[in-house]
Amino acid sequence: MEFGVDIYALLFAVAVIAGFIDAIAGGGGLIVIPVLLAVGMPPAMALGTNKLQACGGSLSASWYFVRRKAVNLNEISILIVLTFLGAVAGTILVQQIDTGFLRKILPFLIFAIGIYFLVTPKLGESDKQRRISYWGFAVTAGFGVGFYDGFFGPGAGSFYSLAFVTLLGFNLAKATAHAKVLNFTSNFASLIFFIIGGQVMWFLGFIMLLGQFLGARLGAKMVLSKGQKLIRPMVVVVAFIMATKLAFDYGWFG
Repeated sequence: MEFGVDIYALLFAVAVIAGFIDAIAGGGGLIVIPVLLAVGMPPAMALGTNKLQACGGSLSASWYFVRRKAVNLNEISILIVLTFLGAVAGTILVQQIDTGFLRKILPFLIFAIGIYFLVTPKLGESDKQRRISYWGFAVTAGFGVGFYDGFFGPGAGSFYSLAFVTLLGFNLAKATAHAKVLNFTSNFASLIFFIIGGQVMWFLGFIMLLGQFLGARLGAKMVLSKGQKLIRPMVVVVAFIMATKLAFDYGWFG
């Protein structure tokens, strides 16, 4: 499949914007995938290419957070391992069963996240007492959200962030930083299987990966400099937009 220079430039710009938003609030895939489909890419190829370019954004943000010591990889190594295994399991299973039921309830779940952040203005304002051990978090949220990201995907970043805030008591900026590391983990795990299936458009994917890398780096800087004042409203707005788009896409309105 060949594209003109104008399409490559458009998709690079889309990746920059998606990477910036995704680093702060998640939901970048819901920007990228419709554009890939609109330029004529087959659905499976669009999903695989999206995972490649998304790895650029999540890696860029993760690397920035680790270098700034917002994330200690040694502390969360078990989370990374269980998230990877969950994503692998989800990616394998999604190829075997129908996801129709999940498509129907997903808009409600994402909308609920937006409402939760909206009505709890002090959520993630500061670190709170941890409700669960790292092992418990790895087995439940790490494996569970990783499984979901491999199985389906939209909104996974928001689910990771919410889990870190509510279960481990992280403040919102810290939760967002850690969520990006797990998001990269599950993105990478899913990408492996799209590569095996030959569903990645490499040249375009690497162009968009560069755009994602740049956009996510800017977004990650905003997370650490602006913190909750930026993240909370962005999460609410992105959650409502994602929920509305998915509701239309999956037939909630006829």
